[in-house]
Amino acid sequence: MDFNENKQLDLICEPKDVQKLDSASLSKLAAEIRDLIIQVVSKNGGHLAPSLGVVELTLALLKVFDPSQDRIVWDVGHQAYAYKILTGRKDKFFTLRKLGGISGFPKITESPFDHFGVGHSSTSISAALGMAVARDLNKQKHKVIAIIGDGSMTAGLAYEGLNQAGDLGKDLIVILNDNEMSISKNVGALSSFLSRHLSSRWMITLKKEIETFLKQIPKIGDELVSYARKSEGALKNIFTPGILFEAFKFNYIGPLDGHDIEGLTEVFNTVKTFDFPVLIHVLTKKGKGYLPAEKDPTYFHGVGSFEPETGKASKIKAGDVLTYTEAFGQTLCKLAEQDPKIVAITAAMPEGTGLDCFAKKFPDRFFDVGICEQHAVTFAAGLAKEGLKPVVAIYSTFLQRAYDQIVHDVCLQDLGVVFCLDRAGLVGEDGPTHHGVFDFAYLSHIPNIIVSAPKDEQELQHLLLTALQQAKPFAIRYPRGKGVGLSLSSELKPIPPGQGELLKIGQDGLVIGVGSRVYPAGEALEASGLNWGLYNLRYVKPIPDDLVQIIKQRKYKLIIVVEEHVLTGGAGSLILSYLNDLGLLAKLKVKRIALPDLFVEHGSQVELRKKYGLDRESLSKHFLAMYKETLET
Repeated sequence: MDFNENKQLDLICEPKDVQKLDSASLSKLAAEIRDLIIQVVSKNGGHLAPSLGVVELTLALLKVFDPSQDRIVWDVGHQAYAYKILTGRKDKFFTLRKLGGISGFPKITESPFDHFGVGHSSTSISAALGMAVARDLNKQKHKVIAIIGDGSMTAGLAYEGLNQAGDLGKDLIVILNDNEMSISKNVGALSSFLSRHLSSRWMITLKKEIETFLKQIPKIGDELVSYARKSEGALKNIFTPGILFEAFKFNYIGPLDGHDIEGLTEVFNTVKTFDFPVLIHVLTKKGKGYLPAEKDPTYFHGVGSFEPETGKASKIKAGDVLTYTEAFGQTLCKLAEQDPKIVAITAAMPEGTGLDCFAKKFPDRFFDVGICEQHAVTFAAGLAKEGLKPVVAIYSTFLQRAYDQIVHDVCLQDLGVVFCLDRAGLVGEDGPTHHGVFDFAYLSHIPNIIVSAPKDEQELQHLLLTALQQAKPFAIRYPRGKGVGLSLSSELKPIPPGQGELLKIGQDGLVIGVGSRVYPAGEALEASGLNWGLYNLRYVKPIPDDLVQIIKQRKYKLIIVVEEHVLTGGAGSLILSYLNDLGLLAKLKVKRIALPDLFVEHGSQVELRKKYGLDRESLSKHFLAMYKETLET
């Protein structure tokens, strides 16, 4: 469909326009929104299935609530594409996830209708509760709504938010978007009927009046109230899972059909009059309206470009280069065949971390803990304490959430947990919430931990073997995407911690490459024509001892450290401090090429590396400029 043919979409210039549409027009608009999302994501990539699943829910929200006043807080933001389209960004939607375009996640600097920036899961209830408390302190009257998925409800943070919200009794609406639970039609219809009527305004008022009356009965009043509450809870629990949320002092409504705009609108209009915590449970189908995504919602959760007609990936090359993720997964399976003590842990990312093959081969030794990074780390600590060899595979940006557990539960006790940090460095179109550019800084200052970064997929294999032999906290960080094209080694050899690799001797200057920047730095040296040395750091902690020996022997005057990490606290900072403590900086200049002190925006990895001077061409220019600067001084 040509974007200009979206007749109903042409009528939507601001969120309030949704309120003017009748049921037939809303249904047509839902179909047009889905078509637009499919067309754009098929070209740009993105989170397709989650956003397709909440189109009707989004329309019902905007039919009842006014985001220019009411606060709508999405969890993670995977499902916010329809919301972006309907809140003034339809004409820019084709720029989704592109450099300079709109973000794939809600972002407060992008639109006044994005009330909270997200990217990591399970934050919506806590953030929304903060907004609700602020509203009351500011003596305002708007509504606050948090939309959270069932996957995000696996995290403890969600329940911490629920716990305080129920205790405070604030006017707060939580919508649980459940796209996993199946429920038959008659049970669904009956539970929907019960929930709507048991939770209507007149029923709530009647309940309060009955409780007040019962409490006035001498001696047995409180006991009768308790019995009445238990009876109502038991009735709801027969048909719904609401007893859990009632325990948090939320009034539970649902499950409701998440694709029934009229039904959702009716409930939202009723709930809008409440002034206490309410949880609305809606059932949606992930990938709704696009058959390939409905059949394989996991694949289409986060997808690259594809053919919209078939759902097939746009570019498929036979014998393609392995990704670092695949190299890690295959190597761990190979090592686990030889060592029954190896166990693997992921936080709801078995495919994303490459552990899906491990899960199939060793189901008893594989643990997906859900979106619970903190639990994953402490759980691993317990396994290590009892002699097992846990490998925790988590994206670099998500491991940040378990910092305290890494410090206290693993490193303080010096336990043999291996952290495999996938997606380290610039990840691309998912943007600042997903770039893994802080891990050297938040790991390297912790006592007992070893921190490494392989230059290629073979070195990743050797470091994984090394880590499993150490019985110490050990982190391996590697980038998103393809390796350099090397075949996997059949024979693995350990690389002792603190052992770097001199790749080229050279004169006057030494370039120290860190992880994924070793090969680009080497190519840049060749392109520049400079006869400088090249060193593969490998270990950020401990810094290799031979590095100092090489610098002294070769009498290098200039050291350049290249890394895909923020400048502050990165490998370059550590090397600078290390050399300073040894008194070597009097006759030696150290330059650092890294990411600046900012949150890097979204865009392709190629574009971002070029923009921030980390690609081969930019590095070559950097080296020549630094060479000229050295001559002048």
